[in-house]
This record gives sequence, C-alpha cells and structure tokens, in this order.
Amino acid sequence: MDVVKEELDVKLECEVGPRIMEVVNEEPEVKLQCEVSGKFFLGENEIIQDAVSVSAATKLFRCLECGKAFPFKKNLIRHAIVHSGVKEFKCEVCGKMFNHKGHLTQHLVHHSGVKNFKCDECSKLFSKKKHLTQHLLIHSRVKNFRCVECGKLFSLKGNLTKHLVIHSGVKNFKCDDCGKLFARKSELTQHLVNHTGVKNFKCDECGKLFAQKRYLTQHLLIHSGVKNFKCDECGKVFAQKDVLNQHLFIHSGVKNFKCDECGKLFAQKRGLIKHLLVHSGMKNFQCDECGKLFTQKDHLIQHLLIHSQVKTFKCDECGKQFTQKRILTKHLLIHSGVKNLKCDECGKLFARKDSLIQHMLIHSGVKNFKCDECGKLFTQKHGLTQHLLVHSGVKNLQCDECGKLFLRKSELTQHLVIHSGMKNFRCSKCGKLFARKKDVTKHLLIHSE
Repeated sequence: MDVVKEELDVKLECEVGPRIMEVVNEEPEVKLQCEVSGKFFLGENEIIQDAVSVSAATKLFRCLECGKAFPFKKNLIRHAIVHSGVKEFKCEVCGKMFNHKGHLTQHLVHHSGVKNFKCDECSKLFSKKKHLTQHLLIHSRVKNFRCVECGKLFSLKGNLTKHLVIHSGVKNFKCDDCGKLFARKSELTQHLVNHTGVKNFKCDECGKLFAQKRYLTQHLLIHSGVKNFKCDECGKVFAQKDVLNQHLFIHSGVKNFKCDECGKLFAQKRGLIKHLLVHSGMKNFQCDECGKLFTQKDHLIQHLLIHSQVKTFKCDECGKQFTQKRILTKHLLIHSGVKNLKCDECGKLFARKDSLIQHMLIHSGVKNFKCDECGKLFTQKHGLTQHLLVHSGVKNLQCDECGKLFLRKSELTQHLVIHSGMKNFRCSKCGKLFARKKDVTKHLLIHSE
C-alpha cells in the first residue's frame, strides 16, 4: 500500500458565533491507496474490503489444471485437492468418497430423506437448494448446452456431460441378470426395474402396465393420436421417436439378426424375437369371432379387420378393395406383371411368394382338405372352398354379355375370354384357333377318333 500525504486547508466554524476561523498548516491527513483498484481510503479496514470485492469480481487465482478461476488463494488451494484424486472423507451409509468434508456433509442430506426445497412449477422436492435451482432451468425451457455430436440441446451442463458418454461408445455398466451393457449407471438402475417384474405404472386408457414411468409416458403418445415423427424414406409417421429410429433400420438394408431355425434375416432384434414364436408352435392369441389362433398379437389385430368387413385399401388398377394394406401391397404385384418366383418342379412363374408356396402343395401330393359332401380331397383350403360352391348349387356370378350364370369366379373369368374374341390356342392337327385351352383339348379328341 502506498502512503500519500496531502496538505489540507481546514475551515472550522465557531460554535459560539458565526465567525469563521481559518487554520493553516494543520497536520496533513494520511490516505491509503489500494494496489488492486487504485482507490484511496482513510483506513486499513476499508482498503481490505475493497481488495476483496475487486478480486471476487476479477477472480485472480486460476487453476493450471482446468483453468477455473477463484477470487481468493485459499479457494484455489482447496480446489486443487479435486485434481489430486485424494478422497479422505467416506460416507458410512453408501461408501461414497469425497475430497472435502463439506461435500460429505452436503451428501448426507440425501440419506436423511429430508427435502425442504420445493419446485413451485411441478411440486418436486429437493434436499439441496442448488438442485432446485438447477431443476428450475428445465421449466425455463432455456437450453444453452448443445451436443456437438448430434445437436441435442440441454438445460444443464451436467446433463450434456452425461449424454456425451453415449457417443463415446464406452459401456462399463453391466446387468448381472441379462448381461446387457450400459453407458451410464442411471440407465442400468432403470433397466434393473424390468427384472423385478414389478409394474406399478398403469395406462388408464387400455390398462397396460409398465415397470417405469417413462415407458408409460411414451406409451400415452399412442393414445393421443399425435404422430410428429416422420420417416423421410417412406413417409410413415410415428408417435414415438425411438420407434422411428427402429423403423429406419428397415431402409438401411442391413439385416444382422438371423433365425437359426429357417435362416431368415431381420433388421431388428425384436423382429427376430417375434418371428421365433412361429417356430415355437405357441399360439396364445385367439380370435373371438372364428377361433383362429395366432402367435403374435399384431397378427390377431390385423386378422380382426377381416371380420370388420371394412375395406379401406383400394387397388387403383382393378378397384378391388382390401381390409389390410399389406394384402393390397401383395395384390399389386399381380398388376406389375413381374414374376420372379419360379416353381422348381414345373417351371411355373409367380409374382408372390405365398402363391408359389401354395402351388408347391400340388406337387407334394398332400391333400389335407376334404369335402364332407363327397369326400373329395384338395391340397389347398381355397380349392375346397371353391369346390363347396358346386354342392351349394348357387350361381351368383353372371356374365354381362350373355347372362350365363356361374358358380365360381374362375369359371366366369374363363368364359369372358369367349366374348373377347381373342383366340390364342391353336390346334396342332388342323390349325384351328380357340379362345380357351380346354376347348383345344376337347377338339383334339375329334382327331384321335
């Protein structure tokens, strides 16, 4: 501190009368100058207070390890213990170690169960005021911390730090029950609830139970009808972002999950798990309308559309309507004219795999579908269904050209060829043309006589 002497002219007023007395050459008053701010003060206490306020604002003491600055040297010394790695203070309740005794004291508040700090927005309680202060940032909707990897924003720097562990690819937390690895301890803790079997969170809409509240919250989006997550590839919309992320694997073309039973590949693990039910033979989902059993619940739900008779999916080519979109998609293959599936037995081509599989039954010789009226056997169920129309005697299909009635649609389709005037079948004996193959066959009997 520099001592500065100033000569002052002091004027004193007489307490008895109005006369002014001028005193010259009085003992000069001493002023002290603060080295930090440069200000002058009369007393040493004042200059100390000023130095404290200035150093607190400028934070003169900086940590060489992390760059953090402190207003006082003692704060820097205390902070240095963090980088030393020395933790001498242990919590007797959970065993957690701390650098400073004060940190241990604050930590013990958690175990006390006392939460005196309440959020006015959501009524959530906190054991420490600083936790409440941090929590309030969430309600402010201010997110100043951005992840450089994925661009996700966070209200708290601590949340961003935890999030960055995901991008590191390091997963040090393992579930002892199933062996699944996690990047964060909090994720493992939440996961362990699934193994307890306890589901305390119930959906009021459908009654479905969940092990964790966050699962219920995500599930409620389904009932809201709001679908804000759209696939850029196919335009399909989803209520949940994680469902969209799983869906994107389909478009990637990558199928890393293989069925050991049949070799079928899947893009998602859950797709493989669902598929394995087919090989298990277990069918726990039954249709109340017809009693048909299914291995998967979503298959039952799709099947129920058939009984609803609601056909909202229409083919733009022929006008035929379907109860399910997937059936329409398969049907469109017929109009494409593309037939890439070939029967190894007879060489016949098919547009759809299910049509080829049904056709293969003909070559197998297996006929499991029997007519109760005449005992005739069929390889395919739809063959038996069409045959039953013969016994019914009902002819509901009429030709618009000549009015002739038919039992089956296939018969009407073949008949319409006659009216089309097209004759693509030629007799190898005499060259005569016919509209239908069966007509050629009958005609050849004449040449055989």
